[in-house]
Amino acid sequence: MPITQRALAAIALGLGLLLPAARPTQAAEAVDVALVLAVDISYSMDAVEQRLQRDGYIEALNSPEVLTAIAAGPNHRIAITYVEWAGSNDQTVLVPWHVIDGPQSARAVTDELASKPYRRAARTSIAGGLAFSATLFDSLGGVASRRVIDVSGDGPNNAGPPVTEVRAGVLARGIVINGLPIIWRRNAPNMMDIDNLADYYETCVIGGDAAFVVPVKSRDTFSTATRLKLLQEVAGTHLAPHPIAVAASDTDCLIGEKLWQQHFGTFRN
Repeated sequence: MPITQRALAAIALGLGLLLPAARPTQAAEAVDVALVLAVDISYSMDAVEQRLQRDGYIEALNSPEVLTAIAAGPNHRIAITYVEWAGSNDQTVLVPWHVIDGPQSARAVTDELASKPYRRAARTSIAGGLAFSATLFDSLGGVASRRVIDVSGDGPNNAGPPVTEVRAGVLARGIVINGLPIIWRRNAPNMMDIDNLADYYETCVIGGDAAFVVPVKSRDTFSTATRLKLLQEVAGTHLAPHPIAVAASDTDCLIGEKLWQQHFGTFRN
């Protein structure tokens, strides 16, 4: 079922996020959440999908719901960085760490993001994206109550180490991984597509306290789904720990590597 504007407003109201912030922004560089937005730019992401992906984050960061959630936090601020990833050694920071504490700082971040050119690159290494993203917290320069990697993509890991191995190392550092799998049906299906990408992200990619997946099921719901996910990440909802479900699921966490081997003859590189 599509997520409507009314549903978003109801979620915000239920969380008490439509009230104005009770305190001014603190001078200390403490933030309520440090969030790495790690987005897939592999060749399977066509020009329309890339634009929708980036525009979804730009719209979400400037939305009244997300800005109100930021203002309602104990520190009234969050930190954001935006990363593009593809192959195991192909990760680029498009927007370095910025603090968002209101509409002006949010717009500064999204204007910088909007000014960057688009590009595409070979392979899909969720593992490489997660490993690179985890290192960025070392350069944050402040204290974060929560550290989250928000990874979006349209296919399974097919390059670099197994994603579950990298995930284990990221979670050991106390970093939460959330997922935005892009699962709409393409006009021209890619040979690396799988039918259960949402299950794959749920089982093989996300983890940590309050981890969750928000699937994007159609192009016209990308913006709303992105806004819902950011709202939950900023507000710190889904407070129950999320167990790693590998043992309880029949999802193959090496399906991407196996598909690559089937088509190209090498397991991973």
